[in-house]
Formats: sequence, structure tokens, C-alpha cells
Amino acid sequence: EGIVNRTRTVLEIELDDLEKHDMFEMKENVLRNCRRYVSLFATAADELSKEITPSADAPTGPPTILDMYINHRQSLLQQHDENAEVTSRYPQELMRRYEVAFIPPKEAKKRSIRQVDAEDIGALVTVEGIVTRATAVKPLMNVATYSCDTCGGEVYQEIKSPNFMPLQQCQSEICATNQRRGKLTLQTRGSKFVKYQELKIQELSSHVPTGHIPRSMTIHVYGHNTRAAAPGDEVTISGIFLPVPYSGFRAIRAGLLSDTYLEAQTVVKKKKTHSEEVITEEEEQEILEAAAENDIIDDLANSIAPEIYGHDNVKRALLLLLVGGVDRKMKDGMKIRGDINICLMGDPGVAKSQLLKRVSELAPRSVYTTGRGSTGVGLTAAITRDPLTNELILEGGALVMADMGVCCIDEFDKMEDGDRTAIHEVMEQQTISIAKAGITTTLNARSAILAAANPLFGRYDTRRTPTQTINLPAALLSRFDLLFLLVDRPDLNLDLKLAKHIVYVHANNDVEDVDSLLDKKFIRRYITLAKRKMPFVTEDLTEYIVDTYAALRSQEDSVDDTHITARTLLAILRLSTAVARLRMHDQVEKEDFMEATRLMEESKGSLLNSDGHRKKRNVDPSEAIYKLIKSYDNQRKKDREERGKKTTSVKLSMSVIENRATDQGFTAEQIRNCIEQY
Repeated sequence: EGIVNRTRTVLEIELDDLEKHDMFEMKENVLRNCRRYVSLFATAADELSKEITPSADAPTGPPTILDMYINHRQSLLQQHDENAEVTSRYPQELMRRYEVAFIPPKEAKKRSIRQVDAEDIGALVTVEGIVTRATAVKPLMNVATYSCDTCGGEVYQEIKSPNFMPLQQCQSEICATNQRRGKLTLQTRGSKFVKYQELKIQELSSHVPTGHIPRSMTIHVYGHNTRAAAPGDEVTISGIFLPVPYSGFRAIRAGLLSDTYLEAQTVVKKKKTHSEEVITEEEEQEILEAAAENDIIDDLANSIAPEIYGHDNVKRALLLLLVGGVDRKMKDGMKIRGDINICLMGDPGVAKSQLLKRVSELAPRSVYTTGRGSTGVGLTAAITRDPLTNELILEGGALVMADMGVCCIDEFDKMEDGDRTAIHEVMEQQTISIAKAGITTTLNARSAILAAANPLFGRYDTRRTPTQTINLPAALLSRFDLLFLLVDRPDLNLDLKLAKHIVYVHANNDVEDVDSLLDKKFIRRYITLAKRKMPFVTEDLTEYIVDTYAALRSQEDSVDDTHITARTLLAILRLSTAVARLRMHDQVEKEDFMEATRLMEESKGSLLNSDGHRKKRNVDPSEAIYKLIKSYDNQRKKDREERGKKTTSVKLSMSVIENRATDQGFTAEQIRNCIEQY
């Protein structure tokens, strides 16, 4: 009914439905010989559609060219014979307004490319892979229509192979009676074309056996499945595995060999982008209730790589990177980016690469690459030849594939200087300008950059300044909104907690407090809903932001190697809008700005504290020591509660307080001042 009423253009046949109607043999036949059953089901649908009359409330729009031709041909046929059927004179494919697609059973096994072999020719198979190349969508001739210049009749030719020989002479009865062979002319408007695209998919890295290289497969996509996937997408494709003989000079060299391809029936993306994600009303209500809680940001941040101990501020920053700030577009066309760029610099073994992997898994569109394995061309764009048309075309690199997503670059310091300069334009303008082989264009690369790097000489050298040790150009560092320095230093309390956490994870194959963690699907849906918010800075907050920035600039001294510039202010504003999005606010509030400033201070503080002193800048020592004593007090109370004792008043050991404070880099005089003050 949907096809007759023009509400649907695809007739989807689920093979599970055949099983429900006890058609087990037919289901097996369809799986083994799918190409044949596509035409059989289409013919059956044509017969059924004759018995259904279109409903009165069916949508009616302006007639298409195909409609006009079908009506014209029907009227011509009925002039000669009123009882004649249209399909007896015209090919069924020419009169068809819909496509037939088989949906494989749910229990169908998803296979890797190397598991598809000669036994599967003609069968319906389901493969997984990542799209590496997608050609432009072009019209493919399905039925060729010719007109005769002698008798004026129409001749039709169904095309079922990649190449065909056009008809030259008219075969109609009129020309045969007159003993003339009229010349045929191809009528483009009367022919039927379908949308055609060719995809190239590659094996997933998890499917490649040890010591092998990934295999690839060609996918032919028709009609509604075109433009369903772009390079960089992980897809599951169900289709008919078919052979195709080589053509041209390759046929001479190939001999009896044939190439193979997959004729796609369904194309499903593994990760949906934020715009494609559909959130039901119940899920939206659940997310809004969670957003109303005070500690939702902590819960979301702790759910990012829970097996990695600590790094609370880094995880919060990565959560803000996934949400992103708000893009600003001025009236004159100028754009200010909203994506947040973060660099993680640190000693070996502080789980930088693991954090990058987890972020790339959470992001709906992401590309993970390493500095050594990437070139400037591989990151931006390369000039290649299209195998179909033999034309020079641009093929997007990692940054173009990560458009509207996250690009994770590991071993950032190992990149060549020439290749690293390709990222400069992307990180601020979010475009890639190309002038190669006569192609001059600008590609979009609206991606957030997450980079991980090691300091100079492998480990951080405390005798040198941060600028000397980081070993990245200042022009590149200023483009990062946050730069965290993760230094691995001996600390008895931290080392005990870290060791306990690692041993627990290895012993139980899970983390502690699993119930408090949020699952990946919920985090993705939460981020999708948060990205729909467009918070703005209110006029009341403007003056406070200006005063805070001026105060930060005035506090900057020559000893501090981290310069505060206008880019720093833009970074704080981006972080503020990202925090407001996470809290589902329509405007940036003071708490959001304070959280963004705190993260910026933590980022700067991680660089300043790298000389071995634990004292943080702009933090009162008395306040810090008081917090340390307070945490010790809470710990003692908790221990007494576990032993079943009363906790009305707890005595604290002065020697323990002094030991803990000196471990954190505070002096005895600062401890005395704190006790006197409080």
C-alpha cells in the first residue's frame, strides 16, 4: 500500500518474517540465491500493486518525468488495444517506481572480508569494515530507450551488466513490414537511470590476523543506499556477493580470473553522528533528570576510562572536548571555532594513549592516528586517480575524515616539522586549503584535536623550563586550549592507591563501584542532547569575565613560561559554554565560567608544579593545608564508623598532619600559620 500510495520507495523484505510464516525453505533459498529472488519478489509486488487502489488521502505532488512517460505510454498502448497490459509491451523495470531490498535475519553472523570466499557467490552475506573511499554519486542507465527515425516507434533495452552494446537498427513490426531498418537514436529523457555509487571498505583492525595486512572489498551501492556512508565510517553492509569479469586490457592479462564485488542491500553505520541520533521522549526525560543532579559532570567524567586511576581534571577536560563549545558566526561571515583542542604531555606510562583510545571510542566520528605513521598529505588531502573515470580527484586525509568529530594524534612529538605545520590551519580556521595538480579548493576540517606527546629526552627534566622540555613550537602550543603536563613522581599515598586500583582491576577484571558508572550509550545520548543547547554569555557576566581576564594578565610574570593571550580568553569562553551545555543551561552562568577558569588554572598549574614543588599558584597555603587536615579528619571518622565507634569528636595526630603537609611541599611555618588562622 505504501508503494502504491507513493509514501515508500523501498520494499524492504525481512527474512525473519519468512520464518514466522513457516517459509524456512524459501528463506534458505533467498540466502543462497539472492539475486534471482530480488527480481521474483519485484514481479510479485507488481502483480499485487494492480489489485490495490490508491487511497484518497495519498500525497499528490507535481508529476515526475517518469510519471509523464508512464502515463503517455499507457495511453498510447490503450489506443491500439484497450485490453493490453502495459508490462506486455514495456519492460517491468521501466515502469517500476520502487526498489526491493532484503534485510538479513537478526541471527546472521557478521563476517570479516577475508571470511567471504567462492562458496558465497550469489549469496546474501553480511560484512563489517571501515569505508576508505567513496566515489561521487552518478546516474547509471538501467533501461535504454531508443526512438526509430523511420517508424517513430520506441525500442527498449534492459541493461544488466556494466557494459552494453547500443542497438543500431529498429526491430519493430512496422519496419519489418516495410522491409526497412530504421536508425535508432538514444532518448535520454525516456531512459531510466538509478543512482550509483562505489564504496571501498577495509577490514577492521580487530579482524586482521597477526602478520597480515588488511584486505579490502568493492561495494556497488544503488538507489536509496547511496550517500549512506562516508569515508571513515564503520559500517555493516549486507549484500549479494557477485563476480564481474575484467574489461579492456586487464581482461587479456586476467584470462579466466574474475573480480568480485558486493551489491549492497542494506548499509548500517555503527556509530551515528549527533545529528542522526534519535532520542525518544523517555530517554530525554531521563537525561534531563540526571542533568539536574549536582554531581552529573563528575559521574560523566569518571565514566570515561574508569580503569585508569586518577587524572580527574584531565577526564573533565576530555568530556568538555567531546561536548565542544558553541561555534560563533558573525554577520560579515567571520567564524570563531567552538571545538576544543587539548594536548596531553607527560612521562611514559601515565595512560595518555589509553585516554585517547577511549575518547575515540566515545566520539561518534573519530580518527586515531600516530605521529610517526602520519604525513602532511595523509592528514590533509592527497591527489589520486579515480579508477572509474581516470580523473584526478582529491582524497581526504585523517583530519577531513574526522570532520564534525575528534581527531586523536598519538606520539605528536615524533612528527616531522613539515608535516606538523599542516595542522596549524586546521586548529584555528578549521579548514584545509589545497592547491595541487590544478585543483584549488578549501576543505572543511571542523574537528577537535586531541594530541598526546612525550617531553624532550623521553621523561620530563625538572632542571629545565617547561618551554625547553615540551619541544613544540609556540605557534602550535597557543592553539591548544588546554595543555596538561602529566608527570610521574614518587608519592607514597598516591602510589599505594594506584597500586591497589591496578591490582583490583587485574584480579576482578573490573573496577570498583561499577554501579556508579554510566554506560557508553547513555553518555553518547547525553552529549547529543547537550550539543543541541546553544548557551550565550549574558551582559551581567561580561564585566566579570573582562575583570578576571585583566587580573590574569596583570598576574603574569616573566618567570612563568605560559603566556596569557587573547586566545586564552577565547579558550575560557569555549570551555564555559561547554560546561553550560553539560548542565543543560541556555546561558553561561558564573559557576560555568568559574569551572572553566579552574580547569585553565589546573592546566597552567600542572606546568608550574613540574619543578617538584606542590604549591599551586594563586592558592593560599593555609587554605590548602586546611583542606588536607579536613580530608584526614574525614578519613579518621570513616575508620571509626567502620569499627562501630562513636564519631562525635576525633583527635588528630599533629605529627601525621606535619608529615602529610611536608610531603605536599609545605613548610613548618606555613603549617603553624594555618593552625593559628583557623
